[in-house]
Amino acid sequence: MYKILKAGKLAGNIYEMIVEAPRVAKRCLPGQFVIVKADEKGERIPLTICDYDREAGTITIVFQPVGASTEKFSRLQAGDSFRDFVGPLGRPSELCTDDLEEVRKKKILFVAGGVGTAPVYPQVKWLHEHGIAADVIVGAKTKDLVILEKELSEVAGNLYVTTDDGSYGRSGMVTKVIEDLHNEGKTYDLCVSIGPMIMMKFCCLTTKKYNLKTIVSMNPIMVDGTGMCGACRIVVGDEVKFACVDGPEFDGHLIDFDAAMKRQTLYKTEEGRALLKLQEGDTHHGGCGNCGGDK
Repeated sequence: MYKILKAGKLAGNIYEMIVEAPRVAKRCLPGQFVIVKADEKGERIPLTICDYDREAGTITIVFQPVGASTEKFSRLQAGDSFRDFVGPLGRPSELCTDDLEEVRKKKILFVAGGVGTAPVYPQVKWLHEHGIAADVIVGAKTKDLVILEKELSEVAGNLYVTTDDGSYGRSGMVTKVIEDLHNEGKTYDLCVSIGPMIMMKFCCLTTKKYNLKTIVSMNPIMVDGTGMCGACRIVVGDEVKFACVDGPEFDGHLIDFDAAMKRQTLYKTEEGRALLKLQEGDTHHGGCGNCGGDK
């Protein structure tokens, strides 16, 4: 059992928890995720690691209820426990594994949308701890849905907050801020975009105009989290990849977001899963117990 040390709302319907998980905290790096189960019969939910404390042996997770399992999560309080808390899974951010001196030479821009701010924070914090100041754009629909602003302001080089309705910070989508920064003469060597699929798509369309390499995190399409179910199957360039084991981070300019979003919708129904299995053949993957790919 994994004890919840702190639980509460960050903003709106977004929740934050600090969980006692020393073995995960000892080995994790920014960009990785955990699989969480509330109880023995609960669904396995992949959640990105928002922060970690190796000395205290804790992991911070941030989530938004979208189904029965995450709704159960939201009702848990400090002192309660998760049945399973497995990780770290996935590949760490390349910024944390590449040659540090080469990373220091880069001007880096992070673009965070909504709950995607949670996985952006540990990467920016890690860079800050290694003497690298990255700029960050945080986007939300309204002021009430902006999260981790204080935490990011302490570790980012420059922090730009924007809201769709103009109720706080700048006004407009994150793509407008990217364009504004370009027009202001700001130049970058790398962009890292994490958020809803549609946001990452338009972020990549924008950065492509400026020939700015963009990494995206495809964690929104993960289900099983171990490469078994095939829900997170994507085509990157001309290669089939699975976000949970090959990523979750990929070159955003090589991803067909329209196809990925269409596939994500199809995967939610039994008929859709059967169609995907037929279309994708040996590359479909099986093991989820839903689509029959494991039979």
